[in-house]
Amino acid sequence: MKNLRTIIALLLLCTVRVSAQQISSPSVSEGMGIRPTLSVGLLKSPQPTSREHRLMPVPAAIKFQAGRLKIDASFTVATEGHREARLEAAIHRVARRLEGRTGFTFSREQVSDSKSATLLIECLGPGSAVPSVREDESYSLDVSPERAVMKAATVVGALRGLETFLQLLEADRGGYFIPAVSIQDKPRFQWRGLLIDVARHYEPVEVLKRNLDAMAAVKLNVLHWHLTEDQGFRVETRGFPRLHEMGSDGLYYTQDQIREVIAYARDRGIRVMPEFDMPGHATSWLVGHPELGSAPGPYTIERKAGIFEPAFDPTREELYKFLEGFFKEMVTLFPDEYIHIGGDENEGHQWTKNEKIQAFMKEKGIKDNHALQAYFNQRLSKIIQKLGKKMIGWDEILHPDLPQSTVIHSWRGPKSLAEAARKGYDGVLSSGYYIDLIFPTREHYKVDPIASDSDLTAEELKHILGGEATMWGEWVSPETIDSRIWPRTAAIAERFWSPREVTDVDDMYRRLDAISIQLEELGLTHEKNVDMMLRRLARTKEIGPLKTLVSLVEPVKGYNRNQAGIDTMLTPLTRLIDAARPDSQAARRFGLLVDRMLSDAPHFRRNHDRIRMTLSEWRDVRPALDVMIDGSPVLHEARQLPHDLSEIGTAGLEALAYLAADMAPPEGWREARMAMLEEAAKPKARVEFAMIGSVRKLIILAAEMANLKSIPHSQWKDRVLTLSEEKSR
Repeated sequence: MKNLRTIIALLLLCTVRVSAQQISSPSVSEGMGIRPTLSVGLLKSPQPTSREHRLMPVPAAIKFQAGRLKIDASFTVATEGHREARLEAAIHRVARRLEGRTGFTFSREQVSDSKSATLLIECLGPGSAVPSVREDESYSLDVSPERAVMKAATVVGALRGLETFLQLLEADRGGYFIPAVSIQDKPRFQWRGLLIDVARHYEPVEVLKRNLDAMAAVKLNVLHWHLTEDQGFRVETRGFPRLHEMGSDGLYYTQDQIREVIAYARDRGIRVMPEFDMPGHATSWLVGHPELGSAPGPYTIERKAGIFEPAFDPTREELYKFLEGFFKEMVTLFPDEYIHIGGDENEGHQWTKNEKIQAFMKEKGIKDNHALQAYFNQRLSKIIQKLGKKMIGWDEILHPDLPQSTVIHSWRGPKSLAEAARKGYDGVLSSGYYIDLIFPTREHYKVDPIASDSDLTAEELKHILGGEATMWGEWVSPETIDSRIWPRTAAIAERFWSPREVTDVDDMYRRLDAISIQLEELGLTHEKNVDMMLRRLARTKEIGPLKTLVSLVEPVKGYNRNQAGIDTMLTPLTRLIDAARPDSQAARRFGLLVDRMLSDAPHFRRNHDRIRMTLSEWRDVRPALDVMIDGSPVLHEARQLPHDLSEIGTAGLEALAYLAADMAPPEGWREARMAMLEEAAKPKARVEFAMIGSVRKLIILAAEMANLKSIPHSQWKDRVLTLSEEKSR
């Protein structure tokens, strides 16, 4: 029997090697134009059971019961208690989305007899006239086979409950239904935001609206609108028109558009908080008003990414008169009680170089640039308070002299946020939620606004208001921004809403896959634009091979995209890196296949065929990719990737062959294959393969079989994982 296994292994290895040699022949590429991506479609999410659901965020308390509420063409809605246009509009939107999913046509009128309605909504009152951080968003939802009853104290609570009701929709061969369930729900944190930076790259109103719809779908309640930067000033101001006329390249929001966005957000229970960054990040202000700067100018709109020197001159009284006039106009536009003043990354180089500013500091006893910024913040805070608003800014504004009403927005982390809370300041966390840095969803999901080892008292914990995901705009355009925000931000929204104990990463991904599809009905382009961009890159509709490649790579992480400094705000964001998604679903699903096979020790039969088919596709796709890349100059930077993908697939297949025969690889095989993986893992075309770690596990498993037999089977998987992590360092 052992000899037979050896013969089989040798035959498999020959097949692996012959196929790897054949793919260098151009003739093999014929007919491979639109092959489906096996690695994406093989592993389906498990179907819901009585204990499974697809809700995101997970409600505070949920209990499924026996039975189901049938959803068919007879579906109707009734309301009791408070009624208003905002609630009526929300019911209409939900009904239309439900029609889109089911194909039914529902009555456009609410029924007068509430007992006969499929869904009854009981709302006690309107809630805040202007969306507020103190809004009551709680609701209950009870679904029986006869009907569903939702109760909420405010319209906003009803809006949140309606989104949950829509997410509950399921289907089987018997039709559409809502499972019988009892839900008591309210948010864990009252501040659950998304920052969208429109200053570095302008985003049209329709982009903001579709993202507001998505925010409402996952129960986010703050749009943090980052409106000014070195690269652009995006607000029409009638009192100081040179700001938007000279600082925006003509790309700014009119005051009517701003009111339109705010009204759209309010209808969905979302606050709109503007950010006007100062005293640094101020170049676009100074293009039209150089007299406000700490250096004489002239100033031009900044085209690069990074931190720049231009800053307001805090010693000029004219500056404070200017800002008071500016904010007096802005508070008529933005009803939210908070105004974000930025305050980050001002290194004070212009202050240090300016003799007049240095003399002022000496005269006033201001010891350093941080203290000078604190002086500016105090003056600014009085202006904002005078106008009936509260000031919020990034970590750098924290200073002993800062007014206690100020909110600290932390990019430094939970410890920095906790320090502010101990000093009595309310705070919001964004560290760990920088979605522009392209980290996978699981990395954001494990970050909590309150550290697990927090020693804050109960009173101090009240100062932690919540958090915000941050979509900084250096490298996003209207056609790519959705793919950078969604669906990852849905998982962050869950962290802000759901109980702290909701932390299962695998279950999060299961539900995230479902939510991602549902978000598309709101007009988001995070799924569909990938194919559009690939067709443009390849100059053909036959993009199957390129889809296989792009499904397995992710953009480089952190701030590595523009290390050479060659890209600017004018660079077209249309390359392979822009089409690639931040969290490769294909790589993640392949990883699940490998991990489940590892759990099948010592047989390793589970998912063996699926893994082999996927690896074979990676190995064999190279010829078609080579032809496609050769014919498209914009793809030439990716020429090495097909070779690397083929080598990765070949190495994985070899490992499977050794495992199938229970035969040790020859001496030097592991070292050679690990060296190959290390080289393949290096970014090319500013993307990187996301499944390297899973293939590394297969190679180590094959190489370590003899050693693994000396330990209990239950420990094999952990041992392979440990060795894989050691080799990846």
